[in-house]
Amino acid sequence: MKQKFLSAGVVLMHREHARCRYLLLRAYSYWDFPKGMVEPGETPQLAACREVREETALDDLDFIWGQAFFETPPYGAGKVARYYLAITHTDSVELKINPQLGRPEHEEFRWLSYRDARVLLSERLVPVLDWAHVLSGC
Repeated sequence: MKQKFLSAGVVLMHREHARCRYLLLRAYSYWDFPKGMVEPGETPQLAACREVREETALDDLDFIWGQAFFETPPYGAGKVARYYLAITHTDSVELKINPQLGRPEHEEFRWLSYRDARVLLSERLVPVLDWAHVLSGC
């Protein structure tokens, strides 16, 4: 049995004029939500918040759906990604420099409608967006 490596992230939603938009980040040609590995001694939700802050500079996350999460099936070398859903009240994103890379982890970000986000996401991540969209009631 493969070891399970847990990463944690957040499906970030921003409401503007009754429209819901979701934040996607692009690394190379791959679009994803902000996420990263859970570090020792860290809860998955705290890791998810840390990753959002490190990757986007956003820190006004409102987890109005509590600790509800969606996990992907294992992929790669036994990695599982757990995503929480949160609202942010700002859409101002800063792709921060990763000190280990000397550059941002992502080249681009977009706030997208459900329909537009669904087109960019890989097959593995579409169920995550579908879950968040239904849970949010958008």
